Amino acid sequence: MQLFINGIGICGPGLAGWEQACEVFLAIRPYCQEDLSQPAPTFLPPNELRRSSEVVKWSLQVAHEALQHNHVSAHDITTVFTTSGGESAILQQLCLALATTERVISPTLFHHSVHNAAAGYWSIGIESHQPSVSLSCYDSSFGGGLIEAGTYICVNSWPVLLVAYDLPPPPPLYTARPLAAPFATALLFSSQQFSHSLAQLSIQLVQGTGKETRMAEASLEILRKGNPAARALPLLSAIAKGKKTQVSMSYLDDNQLLIDVTPCQPCQN
Repeated sequence: MQLFINGIGICGPGLAGWEQACEVFLAIRPYCQEDLSQPAPTFLPPNELRRSSEVVKWSLQVAHEALQHNHVSAHDITTVFTTSGGESAILQQLCLALATTERVISPTLFHHSVHNAAAGYWSIGIESHQPSVSLSCYDSSFGGGLIEAGTYICVNSWPVLLVAYDLPPPPPLYTARPLAAPFATALLFSSQQFSHSLAQLSIQLVQGTGKETRMAEASLEILRKGNPAARALPLLSAIAKGKKTQVSMSYLDDNQLLIDVTPCQPCQN
């Protein structure tokens, strides 16, 4: 699959937006994982913003950033939302409610519990009627989203926004799924190159396991291994460095994604 990246959004500890992330990847700025900003997507209507969960805020923050400085309208974008756990904090609250004698479930909590809650809030916020897919592939969720987005582009030649996100669940669910830290990223893809395109990707799915591309910085590697959405970090770092390279990513049990990255222009800081 051949596709182009035209915009990137990122939010995580020490990675408050693509500009700051570029400085970290290029060693211009030291990585400080304690530096964590809380997203607040301002394009949501006040009522939706008030009711939105942390997962929704994180995913929509990066989605909106990826579309900045692009000529394509958000209303025309097909979306792929991918997460390994979805609304785990909401699931925790629902389980606690069901464990009580009354078993009363809040309608607001219930409508957040569906796996496509973030996609729904995105469609409301930008008034989109375009197709949207919400999926999960456990630790391979980012890779699954990348395949889905690339396949759609190859078939329809239409811009696709991939949004990947995962937040650590609260206890006691955390003991079963101990994610290292919250992380979200979004990538805007197209079938053709534009003047503002960042990189061209050539993606192959191959059988067999191999060595994954890792992050050189120890704390970033902990984040990569500790959050399924953060499996995107080596790819994002390769784009920021603006050098032709190949990124290897494990996919499910016995497959690998090989991603050849060819820069279109250097990362702008």
